[in-house]
Amino acid sequence: QVQLVESGGGLVQAGGSLRLSCAAAGFTLDVYAIGWFRQAPGKEREGISCISSRDDSTHYVDAVKGRFTIPRDNAKNTAYLQMNNLKPEDTAVYYCAADPNYSTTYKGMDYWGKGTLVTVSS
Repeated sequence: QVQLVESGGGLVQAGGSLRLSCAAAGFTLDVYAIGWFRQAPGKEREGISCISSRDDSTHYVDAVKGRFTIPRDNAKNTAYLQMNNLKPEDTAVYYCAADPNYSTTYKGMDYWGKGTLVTVSS
């Protein structure tokens, strides 16, 4: 069964850090681009970061640039979202997604996880 499972969410104080994991099952993640998305309360889901499978090119939206990174460990079939200097406005459900094609439009992702909640207190 093909699936992505996110983990690592939780409650953290502003200025703190969290690392989210995105583990793949049923397929090999290293040939897929990975995207991280988030949906804050009352807002639409937005793409925030992605990484290519071919050359590890990365993209970050301005809201997270300089604070978040998106490493991947192909040996563990897992991608990560390292979040530093978290702000209350980062509070959201975070999703990872995978697609054979890398695109900074964050559209048309094939596989999705169910999300993990990140809450940042002020």
